[in-house]
Amino acid sequence: MTITIVVIFILLMLSAFFSGSETALTAASKPVMHHKEQDGDQRAGIVNRLRQYQERLIGAILLGNNLVNILASALATSVMIELFGERGVVYATAAMTALVLIFSEILPKTYALQHADSMALRVARPMSILVVVFAPVTQTIQVLVRATLHLFGSGDGPGTDRERELRGAIELHADDVVVGDHHAERTMLHGVLDLEDVGVWEIMVHRRKVQMIDITRPMEEILDTVLASPHTRIPIYDKDPDNIVGVLHAREALKAIVRGAKPETAEDVRALSSEPWFIPDSTTLADQLKAFKERHEHFAIVVDEYGAFEGVVSLEDILEEIVGDIADETDVEVVGVQPQTDGSVIVRGDVTIRDLNRRFGWRLPDEEAATVAGLLLYETRRIPDVGQQFRFHGLEFEVLRRIRNQITRIKLREVREVATDDTN
Repeated sequence: MTITIVVIFILLMLSAFFSGSETALTAASKPVMHHKEQDGDQRAGIVNRLRQYQERLIGAILLGNNLVNILASALATSVMIELFGERGVVYATAAMTALVLIFSEILPKTYALQHADSMALRVARPMSILVVVFAPVTQTIQVLVRATLHLFGSGDGPGTDRERELRGAIELHADDVVVGDHHAERTMLHGVLDLEDVGVWEIMVHRRKVQMIDITRPMEEILDTVLASPHTRIPIYDKDPDNIVGVLHAREALKAIVRGAKPETAEDVRALSSEPWFIPDSTTLADQLKAFKERHEHFAIVVDEYGAFEGVVSLEDILEEIVGDIADETDVEVVGVQPQTDGSVIVRGDVTIRDLNRRFGWRLPDEEAATVAGLLLYETRRIPDVGQQFRFHGLEFEVLRRIRNQITRIKLREVREVATDDTN
């Protein structure tokens, strides 16, 4: 009997080992393990390999854990029956439930959660051996499980949505710490994740706002425009703004003047200009950022599917999507968002939805429209009159100003209930 009790004790310790190992290996920090492996820690490499084949790892742990628990319970039942007769079954069940729950589950898992990284390194080698030993059994079980799931019409299911997981982690971190620069950090991380989903048409400078030069104009007027412009790169066109023939860099014009080779003709201006780089408006920010890097250029002309000029995009525009506005001494401050004392916000119609979402934490959709005026037109399916009000996406939109068919000023106010369009 004494030997049996010792064996039961050993089995409980093995159960604790399996339970703690499961928690430690799944809770250990991936970045820490990766860093340690890079530093030459072989145990960290074993941890990383075990987690690559998580099904085998969990299968081996569950197999070992259930094996020792069932064996310990069977031995305990035999001892109790020998001591107390048939009532021993009840005593054995109660005793083993308490022992397994406290010493083989809660205690080792709690310790493993508190020391996940260090414990994962300690159990890595023995667990890797057990995974190999149990491999024939665990692989057979996996085949049976998959066959059963397939029989009931359930496949393996989609893989983990990594992007959604990252966004959730960012929001979780932001909920824990919401002071100081952490809001800016969260915005930057979201900006990086959005690069694959945002097209250049959403952030480009629209053609109506692009400063351009007609090379058929008098040369003095062209040079005055270049010197007075806050921009370093200016598209040049020949008579028609859609006929862009180059991009003039202010530095090149100044160099020519300093060298005494002041441009006198349109051909001289063309010679100083670089070839325009045209890109489709469907290009994502991630692809365009990569293209900027590969071509060693900072400026591109955006065209639509018909080749018509739509606007321009620069490297700075993309970087601002990540880090926020980058102001310098030449930037002209344009007020497009005016928070009011009553909690409402007056915005220009051409303010982008992304900028509003970033600034106020709203969730206005930007799939169908890039600007707040565009969103209003898309949702209402008409051109609203001044004074009309609409409610959607948790906000009230009031048209304050309209020039011909263009909505130029809108008042936004958060509302508690989201309703469909209603006009007052």
